[in-house]
Amino acid sequence: MSSPASMPPVTGLAATAPDMLTAVMLVDIAVVLVVGVLLGRLMKRLRQPAVIGEILAGIALGPSLLGALPGNPSGTVFPKDVQPLLNAVSQVGLVLFMFLVGWEFEKRIVRPHARLAAVTSLSSIAVAFGLGFALAGWLYPEHAEVAGHHIGFAPFAVFLGTAMSVTAFPVLARILSDNRLLGTRVGSLALASAAVDDVLAWCLLAYVSAMVSAGGDYAKLGRIAVWGLVYTGAMLFVVRPLLSRLVWRWAGAGRWPALLVVLSAGAFTSAWLTSWIGIHAIFGAFLFGFVTPREPAQLLAQNLRKPLDDVSLVLLPVFFVVTGLGVDIGSLTGRDVLALCLIVVVACAGKLVGAIVPVRLSGMGWRESKDLGLLMNTRGLTELIILNAAVTLGVLDGRMFTMMVIMALVTTAMAAPLLSRREELVAVTPEKATADLAGP
Repeated sequence: MSSPASMPPVTGLAATAPDMLTAVMLVDIAVVLVVGVLLGRLMKRLRQPAVIGEILAGIALGPSLLGALPGNPSGTVFPKDVQPLLNAVSQVGLVLFMFLVGWEFEKRIVRPHARLAAVTSLSSIAVAFGLGFALAGWLYPEHAEVAGHHIGFAPFAVFLGTAMSVTAFPVLARILSDNRLLGTRVGSLALASAAVDDVLAWCLLAYVSAMVSAGGDYAKLGRIAVWGLVYTGAMLFVVRPLLSRLVWRWAGAGRWPALLVVLSAGAFTSAWLTSWIGIHAIFGAFLFGFVTPREPAQLLAQNLRKPLDDVSLVLLPVFFVVTGLGVDIGSLTGRDVLALCLIVVVACAGKLVGAIVPVRLSGMGWRESKDLGLLMNTRGLTELIILNAAVTLGVLDGRMFTMMVIMALVTTAMAAPLLSRREELVAVTPEKATADLAGP
């Protein structure tokens, strides 16, 4: 198999090398989109979220499948010189997606079930985080070095615990919609709990990225924490009211293109600022989306969210293939397979136990409690974002990254086939669900 260094340079009939690098990047994006759509549709026929197909497309185009064929076709289709360009495109899509995740967080989802949703989310995070942290003690000796650099146990363990704690709110919402469970009591509570989980997960990621950036220097960690709090406060108490005035004024005047540019620029700037502080860029994008006004809801959805969703739909699959290029199933050893099995078991146990226990104590039946645990166990795209952040910060090696991506796929794929049918669950109006879950 040819090494990347021995591969022929990218050339064209009359184009310069930089021009051809850009051209290869463009055709690579075309390949990614087509393969992603095909596998996404296949997954939907199998009652799975399309995102699983898109993730599998990335893995299939990487060293695990295409790269394992004679001649390493993956290295030809995605040359090493082009991969940084693809990564840059994927980061644009990722920042816009994280902005939308923050923007789509609705307190109205959480408010009817605030107490139980908070307890369920905290319990599932605490149990999953604790089990992940404990598992890290066994995994750490095998993965203490990344690219020749020693990684401290604390960052490794905290990252692993954080990855175990994640629930993918966007994927969960899609599963509920596809299985017609949005109007059920368990679906309503699952959405509320996952929304709280999402916010807490990004806060955990902000903390652990600051820890890694500080590199064991507690004074530097303190400075990052102070600047992070100052920035968060400025976003909540300065940027949010200013954005509210701007959005209402420009929405009333129909200045949608200008408003779209301002919000996109704000998301990118916020991502840069949190990176400068020492916190991962995706937290900045999420926070800017979180403080962006939600009203006038219908006009914003039609004129701003839909165009941004469409852009994200085109750019985000590139993130999946960049992720897939880092997944090499063939590199896993026998011990790694055992570790992978333990990772999957611990991930499932943490979320299932952590979510089921509090809702059972609240009086919910076993069937609905089981379904809630399965829904909270879906990790999907949110997991991949956290894992890529860990790789960027140099906390996970290639084998560990591969095992965690497989765990994300397994925990997401297992939800839909194991969920109860809608007619077996309690279908209620929002008012009735509020009364049932609020308790006496």
